[in-house]
Amino acid sequence: MRTRLIFVRHGESVHQVDGTVGGPHGCRGLTALGHDQAHRLARRLAEDHAVDRPVAVYSSVLRRTVETAQPIAAAFGLRAVADCGLCTWHTPPYADGLPVTRFRAEHAAVGGGLFRPFETGNESWAELVVRISRAIMEIAHRHRGSTVVLVGHTATVEVAFHALAAQPLHRGFDLVIAPASITEWTTDHDTGAWPPARWTLHRFGDTGGWARG
Repeated sequence: MRTRLIFVRHGESVHQVDGTVGGPHGCRGLTALGHDQAHRLARRLAEDHAVDRPVAVYSSVLRRTVETAQPIAAAFGLRAVADCGLCTWHTPPYADGLPVTRFRAEHAAVGGGLFRPFETGNESWAELVVRISRAIMEIAHRHRGSTVVLVGHTATVEVAFHALAAQPLHRGFDLVIAPASITEWTTDHDTGAWPPARWTLHRFGDTGGWARG
C-alpha cells in the first residue's frame, strides 16, 4: 500500500514580513495574504482527485502553521494535530521576537554549523535534522498505507530530503520553498523496515502558480 506525505509550508506570516524570530511567543500568525493562501491551498487539496483523501493533518505548534493547517483540516472534516517535532529551529527564549539580524549578529556562536549552533543557545543543524526526521518517520509509520498532510516550515520541508532521500547533513544544494507550497513524497515500501523505504519525490515547492497572491 502506498504511503503519501504531503508537506506544506505555512502561508505568509507576520514574523516573516517583519524579519523577527517567530518562536512560541514571537509568532503572531499569518498575514491577510497568508490566510488567503491557506484557504486557497485547502480548496486546491480538496479538489485534487489525483491524491487520496488524507487520514490526518499535522502541524507544528507555532501559530503560523496552526492557522495554515486549520482550513486544510476543515476541508477534509478533520482536526489538525500539533506536533512540536515538526517545528522550525527551537531558538532560545531570549531570542523570541528579536529582529533576526540582531539575533544572528549579537549572539553568533564561534564555529557554529553542523554540530554546534549558529547562535548561542540555539539548536545545531544536526539536532534539528534528527528531531524533525524522527517526527516525520513516526507520522509516516503511524499512517503507513495512507495519505497525510504535514504543515510546517522551510526547515520541515528541507529535512524531508534528509529523512526520506538520505541526503548528507551537509547537503550539496540549497532549496527555495515558497509560502503555502506543496512538496509530495510517496513510497510503496514498508516505512518501518530495514533497509529504509525508498521514497519518490513527485513535486517540490508547488504553488499552483500563485506564490505571490
